[in-house]
Amino acid sequence: MQLKQIGILGSAAIMALASAAFAQQPEVEDRSGEAADISAPELGDNGINGAFDAVFQKEEPPVLHWPVAEAATLLHVIEGIGAEGLDPGDYQPEALSAAIAGGPGSELDEIAATSFTWLVEDLRDGRSPMSARKQWFVVDPDADRLPTRWVMETALATGDVAGTLASLNPMVGDYEALKQALAETNPADSKRIAAIRANMDRWRWLPRDLGSQYLLTNVPEYQLRLTVNEKIIRTYRTIVGKPGRTATPQLAETVEGVIFNPTWTVPQSIVKGEGLGERVLSNPSWAKARGYTATRGANGWVTVVQQPGQSNSLGLMKLDMPNPHAIFLHDTPNKNLFDTANRAYSHGCIRTERALELAMTIAILGEGATKDEAVGISTSRKYTRVPVSKSMPVYITYFTMGRDIEGNLREFPDIYGRDAPVLASFEKPRVAERRRVTSEKVEAIEAPCA
Repeated sequence: MQLKQIGILGSAAIMALASAAFAQQPEVEDRSGEAADISAPELGDNGINGAFDAVFQKEEPPVLHWPVAEAATLLHVIEGIGAEGLDPGDYQPEALSAAIAGGPGSELDEIAATSFTWLVEDLRDGRSPMSARKQWFVVDPDADRLPTRWVMETALATGDVAGTLASLNPMVGDYEALKQALAETNPADSKRIAAIRANMDRWRWLPRDLGSQYLLTNVPEYQLRLTVNEKIIRTYRTIVGKPGRTATPQLAETVEGVIFNPTWTVPQSIVKGEGLGERVLSNPSWAKARGYTATRGANGWVTVVQQPGQSNSLGLMKLDMPNPHAIFLHDTPNKNLFDTANRAYSHGCIRTERALELAMTIAILGEGATKDEAVGISTSRKYTRVPVSKSMPVYITYFTMGRDIEGNLREFPDIYGRDAPVLASFEKPRVAERRRVTSEKVEAIEAPCA
């Protein structure tokens, strides 16, 4: 199965792969005497090139010959890596310098390979260990798309060590804006520098290439962007989860369809816990006005479903993006809340303004419906799921500094307190052994869209 065919895997599928395929990494063979093959790596069926075989990832440096000239270039890159928000001291510059002075040989090969490997891991995957990425359920596929050995072989075969490493940077203008801000910030402003570095690293946690068209929402900014061919073509204000138990988690999922005029099955925490079931059964006129229907089973269990309509808690649409958290993007009848500044009100899901416009846009871009068909379905008042043939990635992110929807670099409130562990990780020694899948438990929020 080629990666281009499957696109961005959702966190549920990837975590299942990681759990089922837990195994040791294959040994790296010595190819130091062979000509380097710099063709793109083949991506197999075994958990995408086998790199999901381990929950923990610790890449052993390949045994390759490092000429003095290439090693000297690597040292130069390390000495200037502060421009990428990383610490030169993490990549053993003193040991590499001494090995270069000693000339070619096994010691230089080993030290250069180790420094290069660590640099690739941090530039490609991010320096922050998974333990610092709170509620981060995205599994970055870049280690599978750009395996370290292939990157090293390419650098040595082309002689372009600096260019090969630079090519690992995120392919988004937001990263470059942060990098420029870092270069322009007074070194004495340690707080701002730390914030920039942390948010540059967050971009590395995501796929380097986000795709030709995608949805990205930055939770602390309360904004959603629809990007096509690197251009933001639509923006929407959002309402996100309240801080605490119902905070919105960070995900990379895929829109598989658009649901127009959705129904809402009310969670039992509301049906039973808040007495909604008995109220619907005992007051039919009140229930009808709000679109509720209720049934009581033989065992006394009451099920309440809110029918499609303007008063439905999901509004007039939701994006079908299956995930174990039960989080998705949807409409809301309480549109007045979009006019407030701090919009962390929901139980986890993301409510979007102009949601019907978004739904029709996704249906059309996804080749699930024509414009006329989308309009007709949306006004039918009937539950309709429109599958899309061109799926679209959705990234639910958390940046506390970045470009706003107008392109200006801004700081956003750390509404969930997720900066502290990232900032702390930069003050500690680099973690060599990386967990690629978070150890945090996946728990579906019981009433995510209430």
